[in-house]
Amino acid sequence: MAMIATPHINAEADAFGKTVLMPGDPLRSKFIAENYLENAQLVNNVRGIQGYTGTYQGVKVSVMASGMGMPTIGIYSYELYNFFGVENIMRVGSTGALQEKIKVRDIIFGMGACTNSNYASQYELSGTFAPIASYPLMKEVIAQADRLNANYHVGNILSSDSFYTDNGKTANDAWRKMGVLCVEMEAAALYMNAARAGKNALAILTVSDHIITGEETTAEERQNSFTQMMEIALNTAVALEK
Repeated sequence: MAMIATPHINAEADAFGKTVLMPGDPLRSKFIAENYLENAQLVNNVRGIQGYTGTYQGVKVSVMASGMGMPTIGIYSYELYNFFGVENIMRVGSTGALQEKIKVRDIIFGMGACTNSNYASQYELSGTFAPIASYPLMKEVIAQADRLNANYHVGNILSSDSFYTDNGKTANDAWRKMGVLCVEMEAAALYMNAARAGKNALAILTVSDHIITGEETTAEERQNSFTQMMEIALNTAVALEK
């Protein structure tokens, strides 16, 4: 099989499964591969962004890190969709809760991804594009979450270009008033890339910290303990093949 070398991925054309799980952290990518996939092989390590492919319940599945922010997930998801034949990308990441009803370690499925980014300007639309998740993925992850009795929420999330903001704790107040569940930094770009490529995308997020209450998890917990989110995503990948 021929090798494909994009500026950010160097792998064989068939190196990736139809479904890719995409955490932000390369160490989380490694954790998922080593603890969930059978016969996992490192298929990409350009710039230290580790991509692995193995099998889960007999289904070929890949996991590759995205890095932080919309520009990075925009690059990697574009290349996976358009050069490597990937059909489904599920972002499996952490998020900060904006609503009091949401608890740390709850799971959030991003039905829509609001954003303060200018990412959509490249499409030269005459209005405002609303980035949304793919319904087949959303339907299946909800079914899998119910089977695992997970505590989850479905709704609008915010993909922000800023982690540190000049107005500090008040930065997300207006979004919270509009019912936005949480804030993260990648989903909107992923959803837009999927829409443009005619592919599927969904953000599955575990609440790592609560912006209202101040509760938070450690970096090690974020890397290793969000197992229910990972199981939901992997079980969904298997269901999509049936």
